[in-house]
Amino acid sequence: MNWDQVEGKWKQLKGSVKQRWGNLTDDDLTTLSGKRDELVGRLQERYGITREQAMREADEWAAAAHAQVDAESTGARSATSSKL
Repeated sequence: MNWDQVEGKWKQLKGSVKQRWGNLTDDDLTTLSGKRDELVGRLQERYGITREQAMREADEWAAAAHAQVDAESTGARSATSSKL
């Protein structure tokens, strides 16, 4: 999932972010609004990791989120198709 998509689906994805990085506060999640650089900076602050590590973790999460959203939308389409 590219970061423009993350920004567009941020409300749906906040729970996944909170689950992965429990040290992020609700205020953090609201402020981040799906912006990669903001997330990377906040991960550095909250977890004391390097920028490179934070970028890698954020990108890994975004890839997993993409797979999750795809699976959910495929499931929703299948459910709709079976009702027709």
